[in-house]
Amino acid sequence: MKNLKAILVFVTLMGANQVYAKVKIACIGNSITYGAFLPDRLSQSYPARLQQMLGEGYEVTNFGVSGTTLLKNGNKPYWATTVYQSALKSEPNIVFIALGTNDSKLINRKYLHQFIDDYRELIESFQKLKSKPRVVLLKPITVFTVDTNKIWDKPISSIMIPALERLAFEGNLEIIDLHSLFKDKESLMPDKVHPNAEGANFIAKRLFEFLDTKFYPFDSSKEIKETKIEKSFYGFKDYQFTFKGRKAHIVQPKNAIKGKPWVWRARFFGNQPQADIALLERGYHLVYCDVAELYGNKQAIQIWNNFYVYMRKLGLAKKAVLEGYSRGGIYIYAWASLNPKKVACIYADNAVMDIKSWPGGFGERAGSKKDWEIYKADFGYQADEQAKAANDSPVDKIKAIVKGKYPMLHVVADEDDTVPTKENTIPFAKLITLAGGNITIIHRSGKHHPHSLANPQPIVDFVLKASKK
Repeated sequence: MKNLKAILVFVTLMGANQVYAKVKIACIGNSITYGAFLPDRLSQSYPARLQQMLGEGYEVTNFGVSGTTLLKNGNKPYWATTVYQSALKSEPNIVFIALGTNDSKLINRKYLHQFIDDYRELIESFQKLKSKPRVVLLKPITVFTVDTNKIWDKPISSIMIPALERLAFEGNLEIIDLHSLFKDKESLMPDKVHPNAEGANFIAKRLFEFLDTKFYPFDSSKEIKETKIEKSFYGFKDYQFTFKGRKAHIVQPKNAIKGKPWVWRARFFGNQPQADIALLERGYHLVYCDVAELYGNKQAIQIWNNFYVYMRKLGLAKKAVLEGYSRGGIYIYAWASLNPKKVACIYADNAVMDIKSWPGGFGERAGSKKDWEIYKADFGYQADEQAKAANDSPVDKIKAIVKGKYPMLHVVADEDDTVPTKENTIPFAKLITLAGGNITIIHRSGKHHPHSLANPQPIVDFVLKASKK
């Protein structure tokens, strides 16, 4: 709460009594914001719950109107409501916009090509106010209805959310992903569209966390000397450039947090990025330096050592959060085993822990003959037996890994058809535990793809906790 109290606006002093103006928060939205179907929307809607969490220094107003669309040509445009006019007249300091769900109805889809322009105009209508509010875009929550003539998640995820991300990128606006947050919360939505009281509380908690985070303006791109291209990474600025002949990315949060933490993706940049997006929202940088396909050999390690030094010169934290999907597990543990004091934590996902399993194919799966030959060439092995006897896998580096004393999280698919869990994470975790290491395993159903978790919150919680140490 200290961070929240810090932004209260001082008005005047009357003797020993301090008088403060409340920070005004406007929640713009439809029936989900309004609190439709809740037993007591005045106390259970997410704006009401947010008010309770924030306390008396804030004035949170629910400007939700059931059934409304963001589209001006929608069947019930928010623009035409008196509530919208009241929201403008309230001169808010912070505006949360959560519209779009009703725009997914069949009757409105023919106007979706106008969605981004209408949304931009709505944003600007608040930005023009004398109060100059902080405008925050909320991605619509996931809906689970099956009648495609009515509210439908497909246009929300494929059209509206990309539009919000484009607006966030163009206007450098803050954006919060409520869509992923509800991917695993169908049970909290009795009619498949509207959250119950517990679901509304989840939204309020996320907004409270956002407001309670102390952000700092920080632009690491100013120190990038190489020629760079600026593109959007789901609404965030992605600076792409060449480092030592290798493709590199630095994705900036809207604002950084204390310590300037960063996530270092090892492979498959942009694949299943929901955890990356969630951490960007929370002030983490996301970086990538392509060392494919070197499998963590000396050349790869040297490139990464240089890249680490470069990140430090840009002002990022001393310790990195290492993230490895699939074969990326080989890369992150190869570097971590040689740089134990530079690692905050490790998140590995369906990760290769034994090269003999993949790409070698000397277990229950075929592996990849092509990649096995690349691996042998990278390390200078002439024969299979020579490569099989080598100690290049994470499972061979246990003593060096546990020296770092950093926590590890592995997300695994129990039916992984490419990198069998019982040949990789399971034996690796047993050895780590025996050596006194700290490893957590999250099991999920499914096969090797897709990676990550639909709702990345457990991964985010792990990283946030590890980064605070």
